[in-house]
Amino acid sequence: MGFNGTEDTTGFFAIFGLVMGIIYLAIVVLCIISMWKLFEKAGKPGWASIIPIYNLIILIEIVGKPTIWILWMLIPCVNVVFAVWLTNLFSKSFGKSEGYTVGLILLPMVFYPLLAFGDYPYLGPSAAEAQNGFGPNGFGPKGFGPSGFQGNDPFNQPPNPPQV
Repeated sequence: MGFNGTEDTTGFFAIFGLVMGIIYLAIVVLCIISMWKLFEKAGKPGWASIIPIYNLIILIEIVGKPTIWILWMLIPCVNVVFAVWLTNLFSKSFGKSEGYTVGLILLPMVFYPLLAFGDYPYLGPSAAEAQNGFGPNGFGPKGFGPSGFQGNDPFNQPPNPPQV
């Protein structure tokens, strides 16, 4: 017998660690398969979900945000805010609300598979900026910009045919 009965508990902890490792691996595989399926639902290649950094670029395309967001996702502390925002836009792209976003953040191993294998089609980019535009030059509310408060941008006018 070992010191304070350590022989008895060593086997238990070895088996416990093995079982927990298998459960963890199963959860990781389920999340990977779910993201693969969600990328395919959005019309993107599924394999893109497993490539680091590239999967963020594709995710940003799925929600309709500009690619510069990859820079914000790489800055410490700022990336947390943008990741939550990106997750919210992602859930809205599949027709879900902010409540579902909370589920995606707190219990991703439950909510991502529900979204992937449920009857939730990809509705398109959820970002209002991607669908309606975000002002005449990409800044501020629609109709307001630096060239005037009514959106009179001389560089964003339709071409005029020559007068003959």
